[in-house]
Amino acid sequence: MYEIHNFINVLFCATVIPGSLLLIWMIGLISLILAQIGCVILLTVFVIFPVIFRYSITLQRGILFLTFIRYPKDLDLTNPASIGLYGTRNFYLTVKDSDVDDEEGVRIGVWHVLPVYMDYLQEDLFNTTETKDETIDQLEPTLKSEFPEVTAENEQLFYERLLKIPGTIILYLHGNTATRGSGHRAEVYRVIRKLGYHVLSLDYRGYADSDPVPPTEEGVVRDAMAVYQYIRNITSNPIIIWGHSLGTGVSTNLCAQLNYMNEQGPRGVILESPFTNIREEIRLHPFARLFKHLPWFDLTISRPMYSNSLRFESDHHISQFRQPILIIHAEDDYVVPFHLGYKLYRIALDTRGKSWGPVEFHRFDGSMAYGHKYLCRAPNLPGLISNFVNTYRNEVY
Repeated sequence: MYEIHNFINVLFCATVIPGSLLLIWMIGLISLILAQIGCVILLTVFVIFPVIFRYSITLQRGILFLTFIRYPKDLDLTNPASIGLYGTRNFYLTVKDSDVDDEEGVRIGVWHVLPVYMDYLQEDLFNTTETKDETIDQLEPTLKSEFPEVTAENEQLFYERLLKIPGTIILYLHGNTATRGSGHRAEVYRVIRKLGYHVLSLDYRGYADSDPVPPTEEGVVRDAMAVYQYIRNITSNPIIIWGHSLGTGVSTNLCAQLNYMNEQGPRGVILESPFTNIREEIRLHPFARLFKHLPWFDLTISRPMYSNSLRFESDHHISQFRQPILIIHAEDDYVVPFHLGYKLYRIALDTRGKSWGPVEFHRFDGSMAYGHKYLCRAPNLPGLISNFVNTYRNEVY
């Protein structure tokens, strides 16, 4: 039945729509010029554009990563406090990349957001009546002697010193568009820091104030790997990787690579609004609504992206690492449809080892209107995250 329905849609888009223009012209409802203009528009949108897309890797990357969409426009990423993220350090890492002409590598922007119980340390070092973490209380004399004042000169040492204090670190990998400082991402950081966790969030190459290098799947995974290794070189504290949307594809690929290299992986992985692979996601994305029923959609849109290694195959990578996984998805997500996240969950259950970390799935009712970006506003999300982290942060699989 589905195949018949799909065939009718294809037939309609390919013949009935242009045929209707000709019919309207023939019965005199529109002039020949208008009919010609309509046919040219249809030809351009449904034939010429897909053909150009097929042969232009620049256009494919642009549509996938959407690096040209940046908001808020006037955000100063060097000053996270401008959006209320106090106790946050902005810094840059250099990613060595043999595929880039620049021998110095690719510079990427990173934020380190302190847990809320450490926030006061930077703003008013040790002069506070707020409740402090017991570990901080014990270390206060040492920290005070090391850092009587936090300045631009010692800020890096100060933040890295705090990373070494026992605690949990969330490496947040965002989706496409905008920057590490966009509104919904800042909301996620606030949720995480209130739970008492550090957050490190990066802008991949091509995004925000990172180097304007055209992103690729391999490139953005290298960027995420660089931040992961930066954390790991400083501390042995447990790391949880949290990916959202396109960032879920980065997360699973990163974890698969860490396992392949036999390096220490994260203690757990949180996938927010994930998809199975780009080939399935792009057909269901709102941008594809005009094109997805065209007979040549796969030939001109899906296959070329796969051929150019723009795949993000979480359905493949999810069976290549052992760590526990929490998948969260809203039923009213129209950017990455809910059923793709659930399909990934079922694939994980069927393909991962029985002795590996568990896979959990939590759906959020569509009536709550969280959509694609606002699960961070769900009242029960902090409890879900806290329970997952507390259960697995000391477990090694």
